[in-house]
Amino acid sequence: MGVVTVHRRHGLSVRRKLTLSYAGFLMVAGVLLLAAVWVFLLRSYPSGMLIRSVLLRGFGPAVGAILAFLLVFGLLGGWILAGRMLAPLAQITNATRMATNGSLSHRIRLPGHKDEFRDLADAFDTMIARLEAHVAEQQRFAANASHELRTPLSVSKSLLDVARADPNRATDPLIDRLHTVNTRAIDLTEALLLLSRAGQRSFTREHVDLSLMAEEATETLLPLAEKRGVILETDGEIAPTIGSPTLLLQLTTNLVQNAIVHNLPGRGTVWVHTDVCPKTAVLTVENTGEQLTPQLVATLTEPFQRGTERIHADQAGAGLGLAIVKTITDAHDGTLTLTPRSAGGLRITVELPAPAPHTDR
Repeated sequence: MGVVTVHRRHGLSVRRKLTLSYAGFLMVAGVLLLAAVWVFLLRSYPSGMLIRSVLLRGFGPAVGAILAFLLVFGLLGGWILAGRMLAPLAQITNATRMATNGSLSHRIRLPGHKDEFRDLADAFDTMIARLEAHVAEQQRFAANASHELRTPLSVSKSLLDVARADPNRATDPLIDRLHTVNTRAIDLTEALLLLSRAGQRSFTREHVDLSLMAEEATETLLPLAEKRGVILETDGEIAPTIGSPTLLLQLTTNLVQNAIVHNLPGRGTVWVHTDVCPKTAVLTVENTGEQLTPQLVATLTEPFQRGTERIHADQAGAGLGLAIVKTITDAHDGTLTLTPRSAGGLRITVELPAPAPHTDR
């Protein structure tokens, strides 16, 4: 996307406009005041008196001198006053230009008491801080994605190089390994695309029942749970919300799959529970497993953070499962909470806004 540049003709600056406005207002006020004085003098002296003609000859030059003084005073004072009033705006403009040129670390931090300019400066600082964090996150994500995608491609290249060097090499094992590596690359690419689509919030919102999402996800992943010797338990009540059925099913599936994979093989349990509160629909996925520290849990929703000490070789994943869950939750204006269980394992709670009473029909 290119930068949009608007070309405008040069006009009077805001400072000049304010200066002219101040001077013009002062001149109008002066003219009205002098006119009032002149009317008062005319009413105070009867017509035909000599003193009235004397006042008339002396009042004219005095009026001219007073108006000239007011004009100079208005222009000079207006220029100084406008400069002082617009000084914060100049700081905001300079900071905006720096941000346009790519410097996102600059902050205005405008001193003084709260007013419109300070509110604008504080809003700008908050916007730039969020933009800087977002850009840093995107850069880190792009670097991690490039690294993750490079790994299966490098493995595929190595396998093909070995096969080329040894024409008598058996092809079946090579094909199997290439298929596995290629599948991983495809899964990673699809996860990246899903993460991007969810972050853009470009989806149609519909009525969704989280309990149905939980049932469908557990039925789909039941073979995986049986293979790993993990017990799946699902309960709860109807939990209606508004969102994308596809994304919310992906969210639930990722949570259940994560709970199955990162569990105690042969003796683990996963609990999937749905609940409804006055303003939220709640999905809770809890699993047994190894002891987790709060520091590790805090990083699990970052892209490509797998918690390697809990990973099993046959289910390494792409490291995007919980990152996708967090992005989908944020896209639905929900809250994601990860809590380590005291007995080992993890409890993940997703709270999504419940539909308004008048729309739940």
